[in-house]
Amino acid sequence: MKLTSRQNRKKESFDFPVRTRFAPSPTGFVHIGNIYGAMLDYAFAKKNQGSFILRIEDTDQKRQVDQAEEKIYQGLNWTGLVPDESPERGGEYGPYRQSERLEIYQKYACRLVHQGDAYYCFCTPKRLEELREEQKRKKRLPKYDRLCCKISKEEAEQRVKSGEKYVIRMKIPDHEKIVVDDLVRGKVVFESNLIDDQVLLKADGFPTYHLAVVVDDHLMKISHVVRGEEWLSSAPKHVLLYRYFGWKMPTIVHTANLRNPDRSKMSKRHGHTSLDWYIDQGFLPEALLNFLSLLGWSHPEEKEFFPFSEFVKLFDLRDVSPIGPVFDLVKLEWMNGVYIRNKTDTELAKFLAPFLPGMAEGKILAAVPLIKERIKTLKEASEILEFVAQKVDYCPDLLLVKGLTKEVIRQMLEKARAIVEQGGIETEKLQEEFLKLIKDNRWNTGSFFMVFRIAICGKKITPPIIESLSLIGKKETLLRLESALSKLA
Repeated sequence: MKLTSRQNRKKESFDFPVRTRFAPSPTGFVHIGNIYGAMLDYAFAKKNQGSFILRIEDTDQKRQVDQAEEKIYQGLNWTGLVPDESPERGGEYGPYRQSERLEIYQKYACRLVHQGDAYYCFCTPKRLEELREEQKRKKRLPKYDRLCCKISKEEAEQRVKSGEKYVIRMKIPDHEKIVVDDLVRGKVVFESNLIDDQVLLKADGFPTYHLAVVVDDHLMKISHVVRGEEWLSSAPKHVLLYRYFGWKMPTIVHTANLRNPDRSKMSKRHGHTSLDWYIDQGFLPEALLNFLSLLGWSHPEEKEFFPFSEFVKLFDLRDVSPIGPVFDLVKLEWMNGVYIRNKTDTELAKFLAPFLPGMAEGKILAAVPLIKERIKTLKEASEILEFVAQKVDYCPDLLLVKGLTKEVIRQMLEKARAIVEQGGIETEKLQEEFLKLIKDNRWNTGSFFMVFRIAICGKKITPPIIESLSLIGKKETLLRLESALSKLA
């Protein structure tokens, strides 16, 4: 096999511990894009014998959603991307919930003010709104006008002591080209004159994302930061903060956002973005990880199916594509179907159990061979086997199969009932009896079994109907045939 340049490339080694972090905000459901990023963080850390950290960034108190943090833990546990350090597990660099680190951020914000790299701002929300409206009318770049930057240090400190409300803003240098060195995108240059004096500490004492993320990544010794491309425009502010603090900046990668097939960004309005949806539909975690690993990355041997452990072994952040990968749900369903078929019947029965409540374990196991080749998600099993778990109800017209009179349909059901009543539902024997019945009456085989299937299941598409009778039993089979006959009256 011919080696690619990637395979020939010398393996990167680090003279420091590799530490990556997944840092979601508990402001809603777990986005599938969050899991994609967490997967890259986890894989890179584990490949390099490093640590994968979960940090909860809950400084936006107004947007927090109840149970959102628990959903984050559940999602990581379901996928197997279990962190080494987290609010739940603890660790050397905690606390790992930002709302519990406020004093740390306040200390570092004050340090920046003392250095002259940040300043107190006393502007009211009303003044800031008026400023934005004026800039909008004049078609100017919306930026803070630095009114409070002109206040002397002594006056600012006195106003703070007197209890006046304030925020702390970072001071952006004038006329400077700020270079962001992205591992995948290369060097990206920003003009400092186009960057706003970012608020670092809000009036309520909570930090903004920019201060908190830089302080936490440094104190938690994060070596590699992987985040979505929407944060690239914020990166020059982070470059400046690392410079102001005199800290070494971690390696950063801004991954491309996942795209819908029409190339639009995956969002709540487009596509299925919540991890819960994939869990509820019955996607297998290993299938989902296999699928996600192929978004923006390719196996050096061009494999499509491989265990996550193999991805971890081969993955390198340098190989991530900066072009937005298409999230093809049809392909994911296909891959999930393959993973389902590769399960043993016993394994698959255990996965199916939550989707078939009220169905006995033995019946689920017996049903597996009948549906295994037919389903792409676990939820589809509940739809296919709905006739087993509950009474069937359908419109009498459904029994009126094209090409058959009502009288012929009645004869089919009556004679089928007599055979079942006398001989039972043993598959091979019943199949022979039915085929003989069809031949003797010169009926169409497909039409007969369609009528019988509808009578038993209440639908036209089911698992093999004769084999399915063992799931409902002889008594229930006879009751359903009787019910079908009553619908023809």
